[in-house]
Amino acid sequence: MSDHHHCRKKSFWSRRDFLFRSGGGIAGVALADLMNRQHLLEAAQSDTCEAPIPGNPFAPKPPHFAPRATAVISLFMSGGVSQVDTFDPKPALTKYAGQPMADSVVVRQGHPGPLMPSPFGFIRGGQSGLEVSEIFPHLAKKADDLAVIRSLYGRSNAHIRATYEMQSGQIRMGFPSVGSCVTFVVMNDYRGGPLGGPNDWSAGFMPATYQGTLFRAVGDPIVDLQPPEGVSETQQRARLDALAKLNEIDIAQNPGNSELAARISSYELAYRMQGCAPEAVDTSAESDATKKLYGLDDSITEPFGRQCLMARRLVERGVRFVQLFHGGLGNQNTDTWDAHSNLKENHTHHAAETDLPIAGLLTDLKSRGMLDSTLIVWHAEFGRMPISQRGVGRDHNPGAMTGWMAGAGIQGGQVIGASDEFGYKAAEQRISAHDFHATMLHLLGMDHTQLTYRYNGRDMRLTDVHGIPIPQIIA
Repeated sequence: MSDHHHCRKKSFWSRRDFLFRSGGGIAGVALADLMNRQHLLEAAQSDTCEAPIPGNPFAPKPPHFAPRATAVISLFMSGGVSQVDTFDPKPALTKYAGQPMADSVVVRQGHPGPLMPSPFGFIRGGQSGLEVSEIFPHLAKKADDLAVIRSLYGRSNAHIRATYEMQSGQIRMGFPSVGSCVTFVVMNDYRGGPLGGPNDWSAGFMPATYQGTLFRAVGDPIVDLQPPEGVSETQQRARLDALAKLNEIDIAQNPGNSELAARISSYELAYRMQGCAPEAVDTSAESDATKKLYGLDDSITEPFGRQCLMARRLVERGVRFVQLFHGGLGNQNTDTWDAHSNLKENHTHHAAETDLPIAGLLTDLKSRGMLDSTLIVWHAEFGRMPISQRGVGRDHNPGAMTGWMAGAGIQGGQVIGASDEFGYKAAEQRISAHDFHATMLHLLGMDHTQLTYRYNGRDMRLTDVHGIPIPQIIA
């Protein structure tokens, strides 16, 4: 695709134009419904600004085609979940337990061992009989809602680069993450964020408006959410008005400065957020039954359960994309899914933290009539090896991983693609990160091939020059 002016001449949209015209949500909390009620969306193009930004980038705009999902909740399991111990059972691992794999197997770290069967049994859940590991008893009951993808694969065995790929389609930093297409909120694990930090939810070379807004796991989710102590609302309003006048003088001297105009609008948005956002992130008003549904009555499930509940509340109020990272930086072997040393203990523990909250999220969304318009995505940065490490763990394996999608009218209870008999490599209907992202965007009503952004003399897009929406998902 050609440059910005040529795009206009041929009626094409650049990535930047499209994001301004169809992004949706609000940066940070994206409380679109409240902004509409307070007429903040219209106010963003103030008559007092001689060079306002060309349309509020946070206002909902028409998509390429009718979307099946108005919002996405992404559940990222940091550290690398073992596909053969969760959603991709491999009887061959039991049959050939203790035997070496072929010489072509690439061993990436030390202490490789022979083929290791899963220490877990599998449950056939729902009417579909979809096989789910016994460590997810609650999710097994939701099997008929899940479309399990067993043929995902990546290009890197390193946590940071693999996370970049699943977030941005590239194995290096500096590229926009998938949530940047609609503006989004990010919630980290209470033990710390994923390896790679803010680069994992960065807007890359796109305007900073589109980067993920981080909600803290402990304390107030949003920094400075409460008004300054000792400052009345009248005083704060007067300060903002004075600042606005100074900024308007500056923008009059620098016409066409969209960054300055956007900054002026952001001050107003921040001021209004102090009046509305606390209610959106406050889960205390939820019923006891709802809190129990998410596991808020149990110390094991409470941290992730609270975030899942908050994600539902944000989506309910107009947020377009909420991403939850489970697994922190404290100790890679115990605080994430990175099971090098003791797979059984590691995966049992982390499944216990997430199983009930995720099942509760699916139940809650369905009961509120929201599941059909909300896409739930579950995955990690890579899978794990079918051979043992130190006899009790598994090494990284980008060659095969499993993820699943639910909601957004997706046919549940189905398996898409397949890995080989040992779960070493994706074998049937191989699905890349680009395909995964193209599918998500399609469900949001976006044609991924039209989302281009001119950078360094090249038209960039999330899916690069690749990406085919998964047909079973978008059917």
